[in-house]
Amino acid sequence: MTDIANQNQFPEPMPKSAPEDRATEGPLDETEANQVRPYVDLGGVKVLPREGLHLRLEIEEGSKRVVAIGLDYAGSTLQVQPFAAPRSSGLWHEIRDQIADQIGKQGGTTSEREGPFGPELVAEIPVAAGQGPGGTTRLARFIGVDGPRWFLRGVIAGEGAVNSDAAAAIEDLFRSIVVVRGDTPMPPRDLIPLRMPATPAGAPGPSDA
Repeated sequence: MTDIANQNQFPEPMPKSAPEDRATEGPLDETEANQVRPYVDLGGVKVLPREGLHLRLEIEEGSKRVVAIGLDYAGSTLQVQPFAAPRSSGLWHEIRDQIADQIGKQGGTTSEREGPFGPELVAEIPVAAGQGPGGTTRLARFIGVDGPRWFLRGVIAGEGAVNSDAAAAIEDLFRSIVVVRGDTPMPPRDLIPLRMPATPAGAPGPSDA
């Protein structure tokens, strides 16, 4: 009995959550990507330019560091953040529960469903007065993929959260992202450093959005 009790103090590592074809169809690890494609290098992620895509850097006010990449495309918005993760276990199953808990504390609601990347959260999030048109909530989809030594989180809003055709376009954009984990040791859940594009030509500047 003592052995069982002790084992229960150390829960089993969470399995990885990712599409079966992730290694070929994305989101890709840097080692899996076509190195000759003209990616925009943002540090922890690379984004493949496409017509109609607008990129925003989301800046933390105090530290002035880039904390997320915002992508506006086809009537939708996609926010992405790459995090360090263990080599053999995943983060998405645990992080999903934490997101649902946080949104619940804000007065919102979430429901889980199976999406193209695996389990995802559909959330109705309260909108502060004057920050959104019409209703008092906005709909968002929280998606996540566990890769080799990284976890990529995405938040889809706009048309891609409510319209299946628009969803397919923004999901394809998420698939095209390349995560650059690097060799620097990092604790799991630490944000992989992001930066302004190394080649600013044609790329918009940072935004505090």
